[in-house]
Amino acid sequence: MANAALKVLVLAHDLSDAAVHRRVQMLQAGGAIVTIAGFRRTSHPVREIAGCPTVDFGRTYNAGFLQRIVSVLREIVLLGRHRSLFAAADIILGRNLEMLAIAVRGRSLARPAPAIIYESLDIHRLLLRQDLIGSPLRTLEGWLSRRASALFTSSPAFVSGYFNRFSKVKLPIRLVENKILDIGTVAHPPSTRTADRPWIIGWFGMIRCRKSLHILADLARQSGGTIEVVIRGRPSPDQFGDFEKLVTSMPGVRFLGPYKPEDLGAMYGSAHFSWAIDMFEEGLNSSWLLPNRLYEGGAYNCVPIAIDAVETGHFIKRLGIGVPLKEPLSNSLAEFFKNLTPEKYWALAEAAAQVPRATWVCDANDCKALVDYMRSLSEEAHG
Repeated sequence: MANAALKVLVLAHDLSDAAVHRRVQMLQAGGAIVTIAGFRRTSHPVREIAGCPTVDFGRTYNAGFLQRIVSVLREIVLLGRHRSLFAAADIILGRNLEMLAIAVRGRSLARPAPAIIYESLDIHRLLLRQDLIGSPLRTLEGWLSRRASALFTSSPAFVSGYFNRFSKVKLPIRLVENKILDIGTVAHPPSTRTADRPWIIGWFGMIRCRKSLHILADLARQSGGTIEVVIRGRPSPDQFGDFEKLVTSMPGVRFLGPYKPEDLGAMYGSAHFSWAIDMFEEGLNSSWLLPNRLYEGGAYNCVPIAIDAVETGHFIKRLGIGVPLKEPLSNSLAEFFKNLTPEKYWALAEAAAQVPRATWVCDANDCKALVDYMRSLSEEAHG
């Protein structure tokens, strides 16, 4: 196997998620041969990712936890029809708990059994409950993880806040941050931002935080045209309903629809600030995560705005950049913009530009190092 390409089966909870596409491309850039299977959150099938055909297990829904459980159980029962997927893999990457369950079942169908990596993307609020729901779920997670060889997670606060405190998972942990992938294919258009008002706040990515929307809409409305909010990405329909219609009634707020990775430079290059705040699960997952938009904005020298008391705020304070805000958020945000001058903005922009690019971006060497690590796990599992 030392001279052969590592064969990785990626099991994704949402084939339509841009982060899945990035992980597949990262593995390919590291020299792995990738196959993909999983569920999707879109109404239309996802037939390929980065040139790789996918096996579509069907549709699941945001916030539809019971429906997702039923879908996973059904797939586990019928998984024998996909035996060849698991038999062909050296290693399985199970993204999130439900995909770890499928990985464990699939592993039992193959000889020799492939190694498993559990990739924890978020800590679901049900796992944190101290009751007859949370405790059995953590027990199940611990039991499933004993069949795995390692844990990947994207934020050190997931480790300190959950895995070292509550979880029954006892695995070697590797931090794989949500960095953007640059293997020579990322465009670097010149920034179009100036220090002229209106100040533009970009809120890009997975749009699921109602509290953020209301805070930003109030800020733009009260600014008298000196602040604009530009939103791009995938609004969560279970949180907002008709998001486009909702935003049209908000002066100073523009929704420009979804985007592709090649749009990132133009998006962040035209914004003064990146909204790196998520309050969807305050005090829980939202306090621990380091979101994709933090790295995307950083790669294009966009000044991040974060809450100072959560992990994202700790992160930017360690780097000496950005705008860490105290609660109450609305007040501190309004006060910051009230006192913002072009000179103060350029000082913030210059500090952001001084951060080493490797903080935000993974390159081909990083991809190879990740695949080499996965290869070592596979070789260890196979003796």
